[in-house]
Amino acid sequence: MRVLNFGSLNIDYVYNVDHIVKKGETISSDTLNVFCGGKGLNQSIALSKAGAEVYHAGVIGEDGAFLEEILRASGVHTRFVQMKADTRTGNAIIQKDRNGDNCILLYGGSNRAVTPVMADEVLEHFEAGDMLVLQNEISELSYLMERAHERGMVIALNPSPIDEELLKAPLQYVNYFILNEIEAKTLTNGVEEDNAMLEAMLKKFPNAEIILTLGERGSVYAKGTVRVEQGIYKVPVTDTTAAGDTFTGYYLASIIQGLSVEEALNMAAKASAIAVSRKGAAPSIPEREEVENMKLSVETDI
Repeated sequence: MRVLNFGSLNIDYVYNVDHIVKKGETISSDTLNVFCGGKGLNQSIALSKAGAEVYHAGVIGEDGAFLEEILRASGVHTRFVQMKADTRTGNAIIQKDRNGDNCILLYGGSNRAVTPVMADEVLEHFEAGDMLVLQNEISELSYLMERAHERGMVIALNPSPIDEELLKAPLQYVNYFILNEIEAKTLTNGVEEDNAMLEAMLKKFPNAEIILTLGERGSVYAKGTVRVEQGIYKVPVTDTTAAGDTFTGYYLASIIQGLSVEEALNMAAKASAIAVSRKGAAPSIPEREEVENMKLSVETDI
């Protein structure tokens, strides 16, 4: 199975602050760091480092040439990354507080330059059984789902950031949902309790496999009557920016490689634990060998 990640490519501007700025407040940052990022780029790198054969498709401006170089250096195929001179690369303004928590403001930029023509040109290189990985940081998401479904591709969706436009997409075609509590609550019309969320998701999307991430309480998988719970591995937290993307990439790559759901969740939990112990988004994503060899002994229960 080949993986096509049709996703965002961002330049991340990370400001280290004492606390996340409040309404009407002006504060100073201690430092500014510039990293490569975007949920699409992060997940492609995680997929590749976890051992999947992954192709990235997306759009950058001339200011984002280094993003394509970083993808290639991470083993990602980049023949479907287009550069357009008439737009700036998407970017993110990230505040990271002293506890490692963050808030993110996105500017779509070139990520909104994906067109149906581009989507068709890329998808014609893939076939039934290949996987399409999507997030919600590019344009033409609904079109991509429709065309991928027609081709018999497996669709994995991380519905982030969730908005009204995403709710209009043909989500019934999604085979894997990897989402957090906020996203699940929105998709289930306000259901809040974890088990109730899962039941509501399964009722709404009976053909999908649901992986619900619960932050410090770990994650849970649901499909039909099957439930698999996974705790987190406790590590000193430095930066949580790419934790979810690392989890997503490692989980999907592990499933593609034939690991069980239990093994895939465990691999993803370890990888995301390593990621939060490091600075930056894409630079924090570990190699598979690190994940397999690192001894993390303290695991919490959900």
